[in-house]
Amino acid sequence: MTGIDSPTTADRVRQIAVAVSAVLAIIGSYIGSGAAGGTQVQNAANGALSASSTPIAPDGPAFSIWSIIYLGLVAYAVWQFLPSQTTRERHRRLGYWVVASLLLNAAWILVVQAGFLILSVFVIIALLGVLARIFVLVLRTRPSGVVDTIITDGTLGLYLGWVCVATAANITAAFVGSGIGSADGPAAGVWAIIVLAVAGAVGILLAVVGRGRIAPMLSLCWGLAWVAVGRFTGELLSTEAGVTALIVAVVVAVVTVVVRVSRGRDRAALVGA
Repeated sequence: MTGIDSPTTADRVRQIAVAVSAVLAIIGSYIGSGAAGGTQVQNAANGALSASSTPIAPDGPAFSIWSIIYLGLVAYAVWQFLPSQTTRERHRRLGYWVVASLLLNAAWILVVQAGFLILSVFVIIALLGVLARIFVLVLRTRPSGVVDTIITDGTLGLYLGWVCVATAANITAAFVGSGIGSADGPAAGVWAIIVLAVAGAVGILLAVVGRGRIAPMLSLCWGLAWVAVGRFTGELLSTEAGVTALIVAVVVAVVTVVVRVSRGRDRAALVGA
C-alpha cells in the first residue's frame, strides 16, 4: 500500500477503536496509580506486586517507564489518524492488535486492583502474546519514515520489553502469593536465578528475531537493572538475584548490539557487492 488510496469505513472504525482503547488504558493507569484516591497497583492484592514482594520485583522507580510507554501509545493513536497514515497496510494490520493490548493492559490493572492475582497472570500472559504478535507485524511491515519508526516501532518495542519483565515478576508474585514459594526462603535465590535467566533468554530471542531492535532491549534491561537495585538496596536483599539481573541485562544488551552491528555490516556488504 502507498498510503494514498481512499479511506474505508473499516479504516475509520479501526482508528476510532485505537483512540478509544488508548483513552481506556490511560484511565486504567490513572486508577492503578492511585491518583483517583484508590490503592496503588503495587499495594493491591495484599502488596503481592510491591518492590519487596519477590526477588524478581523491580524497584519502584522502574515503573516510571510507563509514562514513556503511555505517551508513545497516545502518540501512536494520533499518528495513525493522520491522512498520510490512514490507509497504510502497516496500521491496518497493527490496529486491532494494538487495541487488544490496550484493553488487556487496562483489564490487568482492574483485575489486580480487585485482588485477583492468579487471574492477573493469565491476563498478562495474554498481553505478552499480543505484544509478541505485534512485534512480528512490525518486523514484517515497512515504516513510512523516521517518525513512524520512532512512534510505532519504538513505542511498541518498549511496551514489549517491559511486559516481558512484568510477566516474570507477576508470575513469581502469584506463586509466592499462593504459598508455592517464598520471597526469602532457602530456594528463593535459586528460583530468582532461573526466572531471570528465562527473561534473559527471551531478550536474546527478541534481539535475534528482531535483528537487533533497540527498543525492546532498552525496556527489558531497564527492568532488570531495577530488579538489581531492589535486591542490593531495597527491603528484600538478594545478592544472587541482584548479580544475575545485572549479568542478564549486560548479556541482552551486548547480544542486541552485536546482532545490530552484524546486520549493518551485511547490508553494507550487499550494497558494495
